[in-house]
Amino acid sequence: MPVEGIKIVSIIPYKIFPAQLGGEKGIAVFNEYLAEKVSMTVVTVKSNQPQYAKGYTLLNILSDSKLRYANLFLFFRLKNILIKEKATHLLIEHPYYGWLAWMLRGSLNIKWLVHSHNIEYMRSRSIGRWWWKALRWYEGWVYRKADRVFFISEEDRHHAISQMNVSAAKSLEVTYGIEQSGLPADILPAREKILLKHGIAPGEKILLFNGALYHSTNYDALSIILEKINPYLLQNNGFKYKILVCGKGLPDFFQELRSYKEKNVLYAGFVDDISEYFKAADIFLNPILSGGGVKTKAIEALAMDCMVVSTELGAMGIRRDVCGNKLHILQAGEWEEFADTIITFAKSNDRIPDDFFNYYYWGNIIERVIQQLA
Repeated sequence: MPVEGIKIVSIIPYKIFPAQLGGEKGIAVFNEYLAEKVSMTVVTVKSNQPQYAKGYTLLNILSDSKLRYANLFLFFRLKNILIKEKATHLLIEHPYYGWLAWMLRGSLNIKWLVHSHNIEYMRSRSIGRWWWKALRWYEGWVYRKADRVFFISEEDRHHAISQMNVSAAKSLEVTYGIEQSGLPADILPAREKILLKHGIAPGEKILLFNGALYHSTNYDALSIILEKINPYLLQNNGFKYKILVCGKGLPDFFQELRSYKEKNVLYAGFVDDISEYFKAADIFLNPILSGGGVKTKAIEALAMDCMVVSTELGAMGIRRDVCGNKLHILQAGEWEEFADTIITFAKSNDRIPDDFFNYYYWGNIIERVIQQLA
């Protein structure tokens, strides 16, 4: 049942619709499930079309220009919206509009919430942005000033508490969630469909890699699979497999992976429904070496009962204690051991535990959020 007396105005500062990537889904579905419990109005950029909003009013009034983050006139427009909606809470996705939220809370009787998706300054530092120190100061200031901060993982939350002086009492882990509360029923039909579509023999194991391949984080991981891990797999003549690569934006220098076709590598490109591939796959490969935040695709894979073999960074933020024997984590650089783990566990029949769904189901996550708001 909806919670009386709570009205939220949320700011989504960039294009997320139609939600395809993990970060886009994390915002879209979070707001959708939250809107089932409280009254919500979302303010966002013009490129987000209202027909994609589920359960809430979407006002696409923000410019798509990069200058929108420094537009002081937004204060007056947002203040009018907050007053009109009789808002009790202002929620911002990411800390970017922290300055605006701080000003609005100072002029209205509202609570200010931040939904953090990673520690932004750490991500900026990892990809070489020179201004990461300034971002660290600003990000810490936003988290300290807000009334509540929702962090994507316990690791991020603990970092904010210990390194950014954020109050533990006003912070909460709000992880990336999943929409099903149990194992999907169509795993076998999905596998049969993908085997047929890509000409994979029934006895071959499907090793899946998926991501936005224009991001260096993902194409670097793909290079590791092609040049470091796959050569070890090829040495094991008894291991029958195909590596299936999905994702848009593969850089031209990969030449659509044509030279790897004889090495058990298939390039599927962008696929409309990645969940079918997670259901079909035996193992999701996740040798991530850079970037920050929770790797949402690993959680999506686990939710489809697909085993994940990952580096430490690729598994950052995932609750390992609820994954049973479906998550295997190795140190970056130990690629022979990575390959051995793939071969060893590809024949496993273990299922993802119910505890995983209890923890990651969006409905349960939102219940924890509501307890912080009531």
